Amino acid sequence: MKILFVCHGNICRSAMAEYMFKKMVKDNCLEKEFPLIESAAVSTEELGNPVYPPARAELAQHGITCQGHRARQITRSDYDRFDRIYVMDRMNLRLIRGILGQERMDKVSMLLDHDIADPWYTDNFHNTYTDLLQGLTAIIKK
Repeated sequence: MKILFVCHGNICRSAMAEYMFKKMVKDNCLEKEFPLIESAAVSTEELGNPVYPPARAELAQHGITCQGHRARQITRSDYDRFDRIYVMDRMNLRLIRGILGQERMDKVSMLLDHDIADPWYTDNFHNTYTDLLQGLTAIIKK
């Protein structure tokens, strides 16, 4: 299964999810089941930027590196590249519909049943990590 995680700017939540999930997949020897894991943004605000420093610090506390990450925006071609596209909140869901088109929403879903708060605004990167871990663990168990 090829997975794409999407949030607003691709420097906090979706980037954290990408690198957390890559580590989980590697630690559980599931690379064959998940050969492609990436993240993207619905906006263009942070294009080319690395993971936001507090998000990077939270990942580092858990032994996760995200070196080399550069924010990118989701494209219509991502629909064909990925089997599942997970968004972090309802606003992402609405914006991705505008990018992909309503007819291409069958692969798109929320990572959790509720919005994952954007730590850019809450400044609580640990809560974001905990929420992401819950959603990522559910993907692994499917």
